[in-house]
Amino acid sequence: MTTALTTQSTAVALSEDDVIDILSSSLYPGAHRHSVKLVLGYCKAAGLDPMQKPVHIVPMWDAKAGQMRDVVMPGIGLYRTQAARNGCAGVSEPEFGPDTDANIGGADITYPAWCRVTVKRRLATGEMVEFTAKEFWRENYATKGGKEKSIAPNAMWSKRPYGQLAKCAEAQALRKAFPEIGSEPTADEMEGKILHADDHSPIRHSPTKSIDPSGMTPKRENEIRAACDQAVDLFDGGNGDEVAAYEQVSGLSDSEEVLFAWNYMKPHSKLRSAIKRLQAADREAEAKAREAQAQADGVMDVEAREPA
Repeated sequence: MTTALTTQSTAVALSEDDVIDILSSSLYPGAHRHSVKLVLGYCKAAGLDPMQKPVHIVPMWDAKAGQMRDVVMPGIGLYRTQAARNGCAGVSEPEFGPDTDANIGGADITYPAWCRVTVKRRLATGEMVEFTAKEFWRENYATKGGKEKSIAPNAMWSKRPYGQLAKCAEAQALRKAFPEIGSEPTADEMEGKILHADDHSPIRHSPTKSIDPSGMTPKRENEIRAACDQAVDLFDGGNGDEVAAYEQVSGLSDSEEVLFAWNYMKPHSKLRSAIKRLQAADREAEAKAREAQAQADGVMDVEAREPA
């Protein structure tokens, strides 16, 4: 297979192996050859020049495989380039919230509570429009994770708590201002995150399950509000424990109550995303438990299944 690499003045035809060798020795030193091949495939599909390094190879913890794996993701530089080509008229200096001192997962760290970035876009009419994004450090920092499931910040977020959060806020502002560049998170936002929910997580039980639904009475609304407030405190103001936060509301099953809680937590989009992810993990765990019981009872023939 032949790949054309285009520079400002020449177009050089090289074999795919040659291109991978060049990328491996220059832009992605130390990366696995298979990962560099993924980079090349990504760039081909998106019509990008791989020699501009528009994407990064991000090591992520794969909970299903129980090991680290490489994932190809766009860099903030790609978003900046695409925005500049579509009318970006400037990006503000990042504005940071007050410093916060905390011990997270046994690690002492000082970090900004939040970061705000504004992107200006010049429309075809000549009008200048501003798009602002505000991101919170607690909702974005990457954990050490691993088999120990440590919630302490990883090396990069410990070393550069301001710089990393600024990149996340800028990426979000660029996506708001230029939705045509895509919605995929950048490598800076996803480094250190967990790739899949843990398939072996126990089925969680919530204190709200012990409350008998009695319709949306004022008393019941207050009970649900209290559970949601506790979830927010655990997620935002506590130790960043998304599992403990989810457990506060996972017992809600009545559709009216679920909708009430979901709307009540609307300002907390990161928490709602975590809840949705853990709900999916619970449903899968419950399905596997039912399947295992059916197999034990001898009432189900096991068929080969394609991986999810």
